[in-house]
Amino acid sequence: MTVKKQIKFEEAMQQLEEIVTNLEQGDVPLEEALEQFQKGVGLSKICKETLQNAEKTLTKMVDENGEEALFETDSE
Repeated sequence: MTVKKQIKFEEAMQQLEEIVTNLEQGDVPLEEALEQFQKGVGLSKICKETLQNAEKTLTKMVDENGEEALFETDSE
């Protein structure tokens, strides 16, 4: 089962947490554990991409001309 459809970050995290809980219990047959692991990897990628996109959005600001510019702090 692939996780190609677009799901919300919160839904992906919830599913990922359920998979981890199931796998940690250790009473899942090997074939099912492998399927859940693969699904978890896909969900993890979705979450990572969502967070990276959010970070990119938050590190940009719009200047007076309406153009995007990187947000800079005094520490940089």
